Amino acid sequence: MIYFTRLKLNKNTIKYFIFNFIIVFLFTVFSSNYSHSNEAPLQIDIMGGRVQAMPIAISYFSIDKEINNNSNLEKKIPDLIAKNLINSGLFKLLDRNAYMQKPAQLINPPKFRDWRIIDAQILISGSIKNESNKIKVSVQLWDIYGEKRMLGISLSSKIKSWRRVSHIISDKIYERLTGEEGYFDTRIVYVSESGNQKNRIKRLAIMDQDGDNHKYLTNGKSLVLTPRFSPTQQKITFFSYNGVKSGLKPSVYIYDLKTGNIEILGEFEGMSFAPRFSPNGNNLIMSLAKNGATNVYIMNLINKNLIQLTKGRSIDTSPSFSPDGKYIVFNSDRSGGQHLYIMNRDGKNVKRISFGRGSYATPVWSPRGDYIAFTKFTRGRFFIGLMHPNGDSERLIAEGYLTEGPTWAPGGRVLSFFRQTPLEDGNMKTKLYVIDITGNRERELNTPEDGSDPAWSPKNIK
Repeated sequence: MIYFTRLKLNKNTIKYFIFNFIIVFLFTVFSSNYSHSNEAPLQIDIMGGRVQAMPIAISYFSIDKEINNNSNLEKKIPDLIAKNLINSGLFKLLDRNAYMQKPAQLINPPKFRDWRIIDAQILISGSIKNESNKIKVSVQLWDIYGEKRMLGISLSSKIKSWRRVSHIISDKIYERLTGEEGYFDTRIVYVSESGNQKNRIKRLAIMDQDGDNHKYLTNGKSLVLTPRFSPTQQKITFFSYNGVKSGLKPSVYIYDLKTGNIEILGEFEGMSFAPRFSPNGNNLIMSLAKNGATNVYIMNLINKNLIQLTKGRSIDTSPSFSPDGKYIVFNSDRSGGQHLYIMNRDGKNVKRISFGRGSYATPVWSPRGDYIAFTKFTRGRFFIGLMHPNGDSERLIAEGYLTEGPTWAPGGRVLSFFRQTPLEDGNMKTKLYVIDITGNRERELNTPEDGSDPAWSPKNIK
């Protein structure tokens, strides 16, 4: 038998219990916070739908007097690091006028209390030293509330390479704070467009991912489309036609960024479209149109052997490899509408993965393998969308008049695409954009002229 005893509580007893409860609660909260600040690593969780930007302080760097004072590297390098991190949408820079310690004082560990006052969660400080004909850039990443150094990195280079040094350092900081691969030390190749709609000039152009170091690769005498980077070499494949003036026949070409040489892959029977490298760079996958059908083919770049993967009277195009090279996604109208399909590398086991309303096109596999990005046209509107490789969890992250052509940055967190907008004079404005996989933080990439068909380079292809 269980007995219950009724406890009679007076006012003093109640106050005693309430007081002790409050003490225990506060102790638990502060103990938890203290443990988190001193033991748990500071890291941003970037997998949610909306991420609140982390407040960071990036001090100007200290610099040796022997280095040319007109270079302003002590400001240019931290400014570029700040620009990279802010453009990711995950960080916000605190006003430098509020900083209580000067760059020279940050050679030693900072006074953490001074940075907590302005609500900085992390601090980036650095120094630039003279090293013969080079500079040595050293950067420290500090956890303000944990009162510890999270990262230290030193790089030596020629002064003219200061931008790349800044991008590499930005990558390391981004990776340490997010756990994701950085993408700042990369480039984007795209089709630069100029002229009116009836006489459009299209030429290959390349730039750093932030729009700097812009360079034209072709002269515009021949139209170029769908440039794509090799994942292992400094090469770009593209399709070109209307080459009477330039001598380039309508075909698939490879541009060597080191030498500037252009190599034709061979004479194909019929028209070729949308070439793309395999993950190991040894093969090229593309579509060829002949005899009233368009099918997917794979070419061995060593012996130039060409193998047909799909067969039939449908239009199969825009193939893209999975990161491990075992599967291929492509779009086809074999079911009546234009949808996405996945098949084995050898063309077997074809499966449809898109079932939504509208037309699907230009699929491209994420570097992480977790998503496939695509262009979708439905109800008179264009979208950039994502879905898992099995077709689940389709969602649309960007839209606009003629929005298309997604390409992934390394790490699979950020994409670029292009959008055409009609102008009052009947022409079109075509611009490049960047967006993350949550559909937030869309921004335009500045280019000298209009731009389309962007392709993001792998990391460290320079």
